[in-house]
Amino acid sequence: MKIVRRIGVPPSARGSASGANCPDVFELSDGNFAVIGTEATEALEQELPADASRADYERIVIVSRETLIRAKADIPDS
Repeated sequence: MKIVRRIGVPPSARGSASGANCPDVFELSDGNFAVIGTEATEALEQELPADASRADYERIVIVSRETLIRAKADIPDS
């Protein structure tokens, strides 16, 4: 599995002073997506609705609103 492309704009275009260490979204070679975000599993797990859960190997991450909004145009419809 490899990163194929960034979805949205780079952190520097979203105001990151260093251009790094910011939330990001990537499309993978298998068609899935990977995200870089702030780990928040412990803080949010109890907030999940009754019909949602996560596996032991999954984590809840926070990605900024701006990151997802700026990625929206690059997310394929299918």
